[in-house]
Amino acid sequence: MRRPLAAVSALIIAAVTAAVAPPASAAPDPLPYVAMGDSYSAATGVFPLAPDAPLVLCGQSARNYPHVIAERIGADLTDVSCGGATTSNFTGSQYPGVAPQLDALNKRTKLVTMTIGGNDNLTFASVILACGTAGIATLGNGSPCKDLYGSTFTDTIRQKTYPALKRTLRAVHRKAPNAQVAILGAPWIVPRKGGCFLNIPVGRGDLPYIRNVLRVFNDVTERAAKRTGSTYVDLSRASNGHDACKPPGTRWIEPMFPLAR
Repeated sequence: MRRPLAAVSALIIAAVTAAVAPPASAAPDPLPYVAMGDSYSAATGVFPLAPDAPLVLCGQSARNYPHVIAERIGADLTDVSCGGATTSNFTGSQYPGVAPQLDALNKRTKLVTMTIGGNDNLTFASVILACGTAGIATLGNGSPCKDLYGSTFTDTIRQKTYPALKRTLRAVHRKAPNAQVAILGAPWIVPRKGGCFLNIPVGRGDLPYIRNVLRVFNDVTERAAKRTGSTYVDLSRASNGHDACKPPGTRWIEPMFPLAR
């Protein structure tokens, strides 16, 4: 996991250079940095867990990219990322005792990073479950998910996720008016072709369909960033060749059923 975290961290640092590079005359106070979002930010499933995580259910890793960035730039990190978070958890509690993520922001905050939106309307989970179920029924043949669901997922992303992302980013800027705000897109989960039925049981013809769902999600995330004066960090190019079908050590995304090597 260290290699993808290093690559993602380098992309983010490059994108927010203005925020992380203090002027020569600046005092050596650590940069106030808040990491927000869902499991892509929390690195849910990567051990060890962060000792100061808001709740064990969040699955926040001590080795997630916010921790890597904070170490590299000497930032004062407040990490409120939480596996399963949606945009609604920026303004409302995700679990009892876990504050809304926006509560971590203030006028002193200088850098904010996040991944968010994939869990809204259960979009990503629905795609994987629906396409996996359909793929198992056809033993990996054809494009049963596309045939069954058509534009359902992309319509939801355009009509519901996009406005939610804009609202969320604007709320972040209001709470942290002096911060540079960066939002990451989603990495590729599946390859362009070939597949790996034992790991990701989807129809071979549905690989382009799933990638298009991710492409639309990244498109609306980038649009929301531009509309709100935020920085978009594109993970699609960097994550090419690191999908869930690749072997351990190469893949960035863990498969549903890691049976194949």
